Amino acid sequence: MARHSARGLFVLGLLTLAACASAPGKPPSVPPAPPASASATKPAAQPNAPSPEAAPRPAPARPAHLWPFTKIQGVEWVKLDDVAAHFRLKTAWSKPGAELTLSDARGVRFRFEANQRDFYLDGVRVFLGRSALLHRAGLWVTRLDVIKTIGPLLRPEDHLAFLPAAPPRTIVIDAGHGGNDPGKQNLKLKLDEKDMTLDVVLRLKKLLELRGYTIRLTREKDDRLANEQRADLDRRAAVSRDAKADLFLSIHFNAVEPKDAARVTGTETYVLTPQFQWSSTDNSGDSLTNTAFPANRQDTANVVLGYQLHRAMLAGLKTSDRGFKRGRLRVLLLPECPAALLEAAYLSNDKEAARVGTPEFRQQIAESIAEGVQSYAALIAALRAPPPPAK
Repeated sequence: MARHSARGLFVLGLLTLAACASAPGKPPSVPPAPPASASATKPAAQPNAPSPEAAPRPAPARPAHLWPFTKIQGVEWVKLDDVAAHFRLKTAWSKPGAELTLSDARGVRFRFEANQRDFYLDGVRVFLGRSALLHRAGLWVTRLDVIKTIGPLLRPEDHLAFLPAAPPRTIVIDAGHGGNDPGKQNLKLKLDEKDMTLDVVLRLKKLLELRGYTIRLTREKDDRLANEQRADLDRRAAVSRDAKADLFLSIHFNAVEPKDAARVTGTETYVLTPQFQWSSTDNSGDSLTNTAFPANRQDTANVVLGYQLHRAMLAGLKTSDRGFKRGRLRVLLLPECPAALLEAAYLSNDKEAARVGTPEFRQQIAESIAEGVQSYAALIAALRAPPPPAK
């Protein structure tokens, strides 16, 4: 059983205050998730993938012996009762044999459901690599999901060795698409994703500079960094390396096929999928599942950053929660700093696209992202703060 340090309690308090300020009291029902339409940032094909490290080289992880696991059909699973005991949480079946909650003195923190890829942490929808498993009268999640997602989100102070040494100062912001690549479109409302992302990025730049950050943009006008799509995406990531950035944020808008356009709305946030884990849209892994990319060194910081951004976006925009997800999106493979890709809203939904078309909503998007960055920076600062002097 882990013991809380004074600094750990302080950080946990910060997280709780922030969560209370933004999270809805009750998680929404989980809608089916139709696949989004093809995107320039969707997983890259193996033949043209950038050169990974000598694969498979496991990304840094907490020692396995801390989590007792059971192998089921070759996969290592941890019982959620053991997760709860480690974090001093109480378990209860809210739906017998189907939905399990983990609570502390402040109330329900986690809500897991059998056979579902997603769970809720303080009301925010987060995706696992694999669905929670009902086994021997208990709910189980994979050991990889505990190490790479659940643990770092609930107790980041246990993962200091894998988090940045200081809060971010230099941030590279990428306005998705551009030039002859319009990205997603709403032809009815004459909206191109490339224009909406650039507008949001220019607004975000001003907001973050006012907060003291150094900002560099991958593009400041309607153009591309390369004619070939994959080269264009790789050069965007390269900007973050050249700038020695502390954060890389890629801003996008989403779309689904016309048959789903009327019902699918909301906000998604992506960070790079850890090595060996399934991405949120995969049900069996893919050709890149066992590959360690340079950006996988940031797995722990990525999950902390992505959660803070996603929570801030939901709080600021009041959009539906499409989930904090994992993906091997090309633009996220190479950054050497924590990185996230934000899908702020759906251009395929006319009502939501009409909101995107207004300067007021795009300003809200920029302000929400800025809040997420600030929450992440505050968390890192608190984690790295020296402990209070002994009395």
